[in-house]
Amino acid sequence: MTVLQTKAKTAQVKCVNKRDRPNPYERITHIGGNVTGQWKLTQEDAIQKIESGEWRFFTTLPGAAQPVWVEVGVSRFGNKYLRTEGDDDTRNNLLSLPECP
Repeated sequence: MTVLQTKAKTAQVKCVNKRDRPNPYERITHIGGNVTGQWKLTQEDAIQKIESGEWRFFTTLPGAAQPVWVEVGVSRFGNKYLRTEGDDDTRNNLLSLPECP
């Protein structure tokens, strides 16, 4: 764990907003959850907060014993996107979350 990660705030992602696109790298527009009230960030803001070490995001998956961390992925075209640890090109745990209000 780096120094930045130990100072990072942590929040659970409980919902996402998606575009109706087949490309998983371009689908998520926002992530959201509940810290001390409802919150929602654009994908770009969430990526910036992860890369700066300001925030760490995680989610829980059905049947999983441990939460999984959200990380920044880079598509083969160089576009940044959000994914969870262990995701690959054929599945995306964030896309399985419900829609944010």
